[in-house]
Amino acid sequence: MNILILYYSMYGHIHRMAEAAAEGVREVAGATATLRRAPETLQPEVLEKMGALEPQKAFARVPVCTVEELPSYDGILFGTPTRFGNMCGQMRQFLDATGGLWAKGALIGKPGGVFTSSATQHGGQESTILTFQTFLLHQGMVVVGLPYSFAGQMRIDEITGGSPYGASTIAGGQGERLPSENELAAARFQGRHLAGIAAKLAR
Repeated sequence: MNILILYYSMYGHIHRMAEAAAEGVREVAGATATLRRAPETLQPEVLEKMGALEPQKAFARVPVCTVEELPSYDGILFGTPTRFGNMCGQMRQFLDATGGLWAKGALIGKPGGVFTSSATQHGGQESTILTFQTFLLHQGMVVVGLPYSFAGQMRIDEITGGSPYGASTIAGGQGERLPSENELAAARFQGRHLAGIAAKLAR
């Protein structure tokens, strides 16, 4: 059983969450995790002006995903930064190219979930995940969130991401805050949870 973790990361926050989610997937017996990046749509000179080229070197080794490979996985966990309460343009453009899969029903019945990041504590994390889930529903996927059995989302002793909709992290206005251990634990939990559901569906 192979779970795809498909993400876009500009400064590395979502990449770290994706790695944690992969760790969670691998905790399920017989499950493997495959990391893939959504294709970049910005020119290198634009990314350089945004200060993103250097951070992206850390995960440049992760292969870029193709639409054609999506049906070969038993479940998909998507990661995207928040852009004004919605997914980033890179992920949106990639998903818009999956019409052929929709026409064939190629993703029907596969579990799918979403994790995200935002600059601020209330920067649209939940709306990003909720609006992303409409794609999962149109593709006939089984929506998997972050249940309250992950008690870390109920913490009030520290600032933290995470909600029943999915794992999340707060990056800071300048990207200065890296995912906390609690946020990484949420990503691991969601990865493990999705892989467990995929295993049950496979049986």
